[in-house]
Amino acid sequence: MLILGVDIGGSGIKGAIVDTETGELTTERHRIETPQPATPEAVAAVLAKLVKHFDWSGLVGCGFPAAIQHGVVRTASNISNEFIGTNIDSLFSAATNCPCFNVNDADAAGMAEMQFGEGAGQAGVVLLITIGTGIGTALFTDGHLMPNTELGHIYLENGMVAERYTSDATRKTEDLGWKTWGTRFNSYLTIMDKLFWPDLIILGGGASKKFDKFNPQLTVDTPVKPAAFLNQAGIVGAALYARSRL
Repeated sequence: MLILGVDIGGSGIKGAIVDTETGELTTERHRIETPQPATPEAVAAVLAKLVKHFDWSGLVGCGFPAAIQHGVVRTASNISNEFIGTNIDSLFSAATNCPCFNVNDADAAGMAEMQFGEGAGQAGVVLLITIGTGIGTALFTDGHLMPNTELGHIYLENGMVAERYTSDATRKTEDLGWKTWGTRFNSYLTIMDKLFWPDLIILGGGASKKFDKFNPQLTVDTPVKPAAFLNQAGIVGAALYARSRL
């Protein structure tokens, strides 16, 4: 089944048509800058442009950077606070004239990896961490998702919020080398390891493409692997989530 998968991030809104039977993208990925400020109306307008770009009239799945409960946004970190309390399933469906279903972006990436990627067939606890504008997390036990974990917002031992200290956006803003940033990120992984005792940690998001550059700084005993889909996991997982809503 073909579904338009969309990954809505703090800096870019990316989409492609996905074959949900195989997890493969059947089109080139198309990216549009996230509007600033990223208000509900502005983001909905960009999503409509993305749908028009693909000349799409079917089901749309969106990974969205917030906790989402029954289609309603409950948090806002790298988007406008105006989203809180908004039913974005309804808003985006109206803007695109397509049935749209939204899920937390890290949960979407996790769904892709558990279905087709590094987490496929993995028993026990799997923690996926997306490293981008913020830090997103998806937690699975024996393949079952605990939604909306948002563990990028925990406080580290230095008193800072994890994503403000270890995100890829922070690395770029502070012009950190991969070794320095990798040491920072390792402090976050160490806490995650002690709290959840995962059997596997999967890293997605933009920084996952450079895994080899910071892997030497990672000291946790748990196996750590870059996502098979790298930063396309959110697109694939969003499409899978939309299919699950049929």
